[in-house]
Amino acid sequence: NLITKHREQKTMHQRDLALESERIILGIDPGTQILGYGLIRIIGKRAEFIDMGVLNLRKERDHFKKLQLITENVTALIERFSPDELAVEAPFYGVNPQTMLKLGRAQGAAIASALLKDIPVCEYAPRSVKLAITGRGSASKEQVAMMVKSMLNIDILPEFLDATDALAIAMCHYLTGKNALAGRGNGTSWENFVKNNPDRIKPSK
Repeated sequence: NLITKHREQKTMHQRDLALESERIILGIDPGTQILGYGLIRIIGKRAEFIDMGVLNLRKERDHFKKLQLITENVTALIERFSPDELAVEAPFYGVNPQTMLKLGRAQGAAIASALLKDIPVCEYAPRSVKLAITGRGSASKEQVAMMVKSMLNIDILPEFLDATDALAIAMCHYLTGKNALAGRGNGTSWENFVKNNPDRIKPSK
């Protein structure tokens, strides 16, 4: 009957909404020596840790070979985890111009890998990432890592802080992008996260 059909359609609609609310974000911290990556899954209002790691490029001396390795490895990550969005950190000003040029190329290689798979890309300045995660734009890598550890309930910190930086970039995209926290009241994204997720914050020892 009509009522049953409407109920079934409503249930299917709710199921479709539930499917749409789940997405995977790949965060990339570009580098020509160490490139960090981190993946999180967003389910409704909750962020879950998937994976993180680094691509160690220090043994490779040829800059263009490094770009090839970045492209190959980021493409492999995309094919393995099928992320819906890529969040990447912008090269920071104030470094040596030659170094900044190389960082920009590394970032471009990662971005191209995503664009070739039709994955949307968002870029965040280092200060914006720190502000979104810790509430302080001048926070250290260690402070960012500890906050990410609390937010995602990660027990073991990685060997390189570039991996937790990449997770922070992915979390920054989640906290400041199109999600339930955006636009809810005043204050920083971190303050909103604490307010809405008190059970996910571990007190410092």
